[in-house]
Amino acid sequence: MTRRMARLRHHLSRSWLYGLSAIILIFLVTPAMIVVPMSFSDNSLLAFPPASWSLRWYRAYLASDVWTEATQLSLLIAFLTASLATPLGASAAWGIQRARPRMEPALLLALAAPVMVPIILVAVGTFYVYARIGLVNSITGVVIAHTMLAIPFVVTVVIARLRTFDFEQMNAAAIAGASPLVAFLTIAVPQLRATFITAALLAFLTSLDEVVMALFISGGAYSTLTKVMFTNLRDQIDPIIAVVSTLLVAISILVVSLYQLLQLRPARRGLED
Repeated sequence: MTRRMARLRHHLSRSWLYGLSAIILIFLVTPAMIVVPMSFSDNSLLAFPPASWSLRWYRAYLASDVWTEATQLSLLIAFLTASLATPLGASAAWGIQRARPRMEPALLLALAAPVMVPIILVAVGTFYVYARIGLVNSITGVVIAHTMLAIPFVVTVVIARLRTFDFEQMNAAAIAGASPLVAFLTIAVPQLRATFITAALLAFLTSLDEVVMALFISGGAYSTLTKVMFTNLRDQIDPIIAVVSTLLVAISILVVSLYQLLQLRPARRGLED
């Protein structure tokens, strides 16, 4: 009973912090959530709250080759980006963690450069490079650019986990005669699997939501979903944008939920042990 009272007093003393956190959360989430009811409007213009409810714009989205092809392309690019950025970022994090401590800050700074420099400058530079080598308006070019932007997030996630990883296991495997690759695949990968999946999910979201780079290097039949959205907002206010925004919000919530489940699973295992 005493513990319950102490816990209750503790929560009451921090009630102002909970209230402030709730206000900030509502402020951040509300703009994104407003598009959900707008996507079910029967109006020809974006309106909130909707005067009438309908699946009109969802049917229009599914019937539009431009929107569906852009969606499929963006999902494909996001998948390829995650598939490429995860092993590259994980390898970089592994190398940084095994390097000399003095080199770690410089290596991390170099890898974080794409997200530290204003994205518009990175996009302009990438466009001029791609224009010379013929990668503008190509899936390969977009995947490479998105991978460059996703790797810093992968490195951050993986290296945070590696700080608590027991590397003595790798040394023991080496003494037993295992090659570095075999030791990594049989010892490190099973223990870091959840971390790698988390990094891949972040890389997937990074690619799916990226717009500035896409405006410069994608186009024509290879326009990403975000570029099509931006073009439609510039030329006309199409209610289908609310539908696409709702789908992106749903995908983001799904990915974040998977991330939380992956984070909770190790914690539960620790409690059980």
